[in-house]
Amino acid sequence: MDAPLTDRVRSWIDDDPDERDRAELQALLAASQAGSAAATADLQDRFSGPLEFGTAGLRGRVGAGEHRMNRAVVQRAAAGLGAWLTERFERPRVVVGLDARNGSREFADDSAAVLTAAGCEVLLLPRPLPTPVLAFAVRHLQADAGVMVTASHNPAADNGYKVYLGGRATGPEGRGVQIVPPVDAEIAALIAAVGPLRDLPRAAAGWTVLGDDVVEDYLAAVTAAVGAGTPGRDPRIVVTAMHGVGGPVLLEALRRGGFGDVHSVAEQADPDPAFPTVPFPNPEEPGALDRAVALAQRVGADVVLAVDPDADRCCVAVPAPGGFRQLTGDELGRLLGQELAAPGAVLACSVVSSQALQRVAARTGARFAAALTGFKWIARVPELTFGYEEAIGYCVAPEVVRDKDGISASLLVATVVRRELGAGRTLLDVLDDLDRADGVHLTAPVTVRVDDLAVIPATMARLRGTPPATLGGSAVTSVEDLADGLDGLPPTDGLRFRTADGTRVVVRPSGTEPKLKCYCEVVADVPAGADLDTVRQGARERLDAVLADVRAATA
Repeated sequence: MDAPLTDRVRSWIDDDPDERDRAELQALLAASQAGSAAATADLQDRFSGPLEFGTAGLRGRVGAGEHRMNRAVVQRAAAGLGAWLTERFERPRVVVGLDARNGSREFADDSAAVLTAAGCEVLLLPRPLPTPVLAFAVRHLQADAGVMVTASHNPAADNGYKVYLGGRATGPEGRGVQIVPPVDAEIAALIAAVGPLRDLPRAAAGWTVLGDDVVEDYLAAVTAAVGAGTPGRDPRIVVTAMHGVGGPVLLEALRRGGFGDVHSVAEQADPDPAFPTVPFPNPEEPGALDRAVALAQRVGADVVLAVDPDADRCCVAVPAPGGFRQLTGDELGRLLGQELAAPGAVLACSVVSSQALQRVAARTGARFAAALTGFKWIARVPELTFGYEEAIGYCVAPEVVRDKDGISASLLVATVVRRELGAGRTLLDVLDDLDRADGVHLTAPVTVRVDDLAVIPATMARLRGTPPATLGGSAVTSVEDLADGLDGLPPTDGLRFRTADGTRVVVRPSGTEPKLKCYCEVVADVPAGADLDTVRQGARERLDAVLADVRAATA
């Protein structure tokens, strides 16, 4: 290992506040100096540059070193946030929350200690709780900022650090919403300016640990906003918390909504940072719902409700011929949008989500707005009534939680199921109605994972220079560069292709992972008297052809 890297590792060890992390790096350094190529490669990765602070905050593998999530990195982040706040406000109020992942407790406590020493009033959530409770608390307690220690549905090795603004720090549409530019860059600059951690002030006390009344207030607000008292036939519900922190809050929300026949997947009910039954704790991933579906089949459930580990996402499966069918994020977004649509309502989704919500808005007299990808943008839509993104994120009560919230979304889904069961119908019948009214909208992703990050900009440049002439056999009629700031939106790296038959494909780099993401959609109107299954089959064949062409174009 070269001398500059050795010096950087030793300097980090000298300044690291955590004894275990110091020992971890010392062991790796000794192994590297003894000739271990694996240890050298590990250190090179850990010191490949600081873990970047951006609009997603911080997210990375837990471990020692500048490119990992650890106490040193978190203390620097808290110091940068504290400096940003105290430069602007007198005694800013900050709410700090955490999930149950490895390191979350220490990271939350360190944040409280650093922010308190910086001059902030710090309110710490009483225990590991869902991200929506933190987002609610920022608004409810009129805090100027919020910190949530979580990596959401990332693999077990990861943790993260989300930053929200509120109170005096932002306008009405941004209160309780994650940061966006230029605030992320401003905080990042202050993080980079933090000196040696040995000199960083850390309070031993002085922050307030909130009581359970914050959870009670959240539950009361959610159940009042969703209006779960709709009559019908009470459904039998299966829920899974995916080894995260959402289980008790979700069960209590359902109980308050009058849902008494609820069955929880026992082996996934309690928080476990190892996520032992799922390699990737995202309800969208293949196999993630297997245990929930098996339980649903045993008990004869009417619906499966799954939340991800920090409970900000919601996934739904319903009985269908041959077993249970998991709804796509776009299907559920369309269904919930229909539920909340009304003249003058504002329905919003990301530019990569289905175009179906726009048709719902047009038919119902609602207003439609597109937003950049991510709830930090969707939640900022003025006068928002409902917002969603295809990655199973839904905001159904923006005055309560101006962020995606799997708890309130699950409660609304259960309410719709109850009403439809009372009429002898299911959610699939609702989707049939929507297809007949607004056309069949089929969506599917193509994801290109890369080992070399340089592949992503190279592929985007190639697509800009030589776009495909056809997609799915239909001529490409327009190529729009999202970097030009289309539709009144801020510029972002992405391309949107449209074809003569109404197909749309959006290609963009992932903001959090080393991959290129392609969002494909075909639309087929359903003529009066036409067989819906036949129209869907034709749309499916078109989509399969589009997916094949997109894979070839991005290979």
